Amino acid sequence: MDASTHRNLQRASGSARVRVARSADATRLDVLYQEGAAKIRLPRDRRRAWAEAVLINTAGGLTGGDRIGWETEAAAGTMLVVTTQACEKVYRASGGIAEVEARLIAGVGAHLAWLPQETILFNESALQRRIDVEIAPDATCLILEPVIFGRQAMGEEVRETVLHDRWRVRCDGALVHAEDLRVEGDAAALMARAAIGGGAGAMASLLYVGADAEDRLCGVRSFLKNSPDGSAAANAWRSGGTGKLLARILAKDGFSLRRVVMPLAEMLNRQAGLPRIWTN
Repeated sequence: MDASTHRNLQRASGSARVRVARSADATRLDVLYQEGAAKIRLPRDRRRAWAEAVLINTAGGLTGGDRIGWETEAAAGTMLVVTTQACEKVYRASGGIAEVEARLIAGVGAHLAWLPQETILFNESALQRRIDVEIAPDATCLILEPVIFGRQAMGEEVRETVLHDRWRVRCDGALVHAEDLRVEGDAAALMARAAIGGGAGAMASLLYVGADAEDRLCGVRSFLKNSPDGSAAANAWRSGGTGKLLARILAKDGFSLRRVVMPLAEMLNRQAGLPRIWTN
């Protein structure tokens, strides 16, 4: 395929924003904007004290040149749980790189959880993802990003890929967490190395930011110590006037990874627990 064909290929693009606010002692939808391939749905359940937003990429996956942007905001005193309709598949890139940007905002006393289902990387895929978070000093935020390197049950191997994850988390304007994860080249070979993946085919990063982060560490470590489905480590620190708890999880495949991250997310997501779509 020549360069002129690359330029003429149709690319998916879209952006969407959701904001919830406190009204009549309940968390209610305040703003909903969506365009292109980015859609958001909010299942109704008046029994819950929180809102749940489901992100949908109607393009059915990502490939080189696609651009998707999300913005989610939990205003003062609200709870918002954000997830995805399904796993996000990143297909072979014939040219360019897929880009995903997410902006998360949690106001005074709010709780915001970013809990997408797994990102599945196919061979020769290319993805650049950026997550920017801004929370108030007494707000809490939970961020999870699970990644699967090919579907093991389908015999898939990822021998060439590009993955770049960039996270920046600020509390009241102060930087409390920054990380850049980069995987380039033969992912199967890289993950097979003892110092990197120890043979794992899936991984996840989980970050909880809040004043009570250090208090939650003991429970998280106890669960990870007794979990037979992967290898993981967790630690917690005070940072920028708040606290943060960071866990890294490695597992042989997506199924084993879920058996670790689902209980962890439920443990750290206050009374909201797991998104309903995760358990359907």
